[in-house]
Amino acid sequence: MYLFTSESVSEGHPDKVADQISDAILDDFLRQDPAAHVACETFVSTGLAVICGEAASRDAWVDIQSVVRRTIRRIGYTKGEYHFDAESCAILSALHEQSADIARGVNRATKEEQGAGDQGMMFGYACNETPEYMPLPLTLAHVTLIELARIRRESPSPMPYLRPDAKCQYTLEYEDDHTPRRVHTLVLSTQHDPDVDQARIRQDVEQILLPRVKARLSAANAALFREGMILHVNPTGQFIIGGPHGDTGLTGRKIIVDTYGGRGAHGGGAFSGKDPSKVDRSAAYAARHIAKNLVAAGVADEILVQVSYAIGVARPVSLFVNTYGTAHVALTDGQIADKVGELFDLRPAAIIEQFGLTNPIYEPTAAYGHMGRDPYEQEVEMIRDGKTVRRKVQFFGWELLDAVDRCRAAFQL
Repeated sequence: MYLFTSESVSEGHPDKVADQISDAILDDFLRQDPAAHVACETFVSTGLAVICGEAASRDAWVDIQSVVRRTIRRIGYTKGEYHFDAESCAILSALHEQSADIARGVNRATKEEQGAGDQGMMFGYACNETPEYMPLPLTLAHVTLIELARIRRESPSPMPYLRPDAKCQYTLEYEDDHTPRRVHTLVLSTQHDPDVDQARIRQDVEQILLPRVKARLSAANAALFREGMILHVNPTGQFIIGGPHGDTGLTGRKIIVDTYGGRGAHGGGAFSGKDPSKVDRSAAYAARHIAKNLVAAGVADEILVQVSYAIGVARPVSLFVNTYGTAHVALTDGQIADKVGELFDLRPAAIIEQFGLTNPIYEPTAAYGHMGRDPYEQEVEMIRDGKTVRRKVQFFGWELLDAVDRCRAAFQL
């Protein structure tokens, strides 16, 4: 028996506020210019949002003020008493042109040979603990905070004292064969109005929030909430001061929340605010797609995929696969990696094309995880060839199980 813990944070957490602002700005660039190169960083604090980074576009003009205020308003910071609100916070922009040295490495005469936007290694991971092929502790943390946000937005809300900032952490007890046995500990800290009793918050978590969380889970995973679970709700005693007023927020500071909750591995590169020429983002999505489809195909119960690049070079420097001894094929992990290299085109241009990554699809990724989400199509308004058009685009395309049959055929499953 052993314990493993993962956490998530809400859309109102200051780091996630920064992530969502960065991706909203990126989306507005891509809405006008699919060839825009953007690396947007955001800093938020009491009454202040600072936008920094680089951007290069021939056609796009982004109203930074409007995009930032719209994003903050959507998240829920709309009251002066929060000391950070959409209508009155100061917004400073220091975006400047992308480095010509980076541009010359990315741009190529043919689209297919587009170079990687940076060096580095990226990881994708999948396991069969959940229907989403994600680690269960992280999935539980995401689902809990998504439900908490839904409760906050309901009118009337059964928990009307909720404010936007929140954190959630699950510790699961596992059998030695890595089977989840029970929820050992749940820690939930949620920002709230000053005139609410902590006993009421705990009661509402037990009687309102957790039943809704369990209703969204499979029967097997819902049954892991057993008697004896340790529950900590606002363990400091109160959580009134929160959001960017309670702590500064920075883009890219929640990369473990964004990915696998500490399972698998992470190459260190953040996602939000980066256009898809940055393989920190696009190759991590591609590696997740590979890992998820391999597990769904039955190649292994758990798979980690690593891919690495050199800046300006299209083809990966290396490709690595680890099945953690769970493979169902008579191949070594190295042989599995060789087949993966034949099955999937990991050049940046091919990844971008496959998942439609030059479309404005990123703001929804910036809270509650980039991985394990339900893929969907939605009409989006864009400017193409000087005209405003509405086109249906794919969101979270790297979560599609569209390579399962190819994987099964390649591995003779």
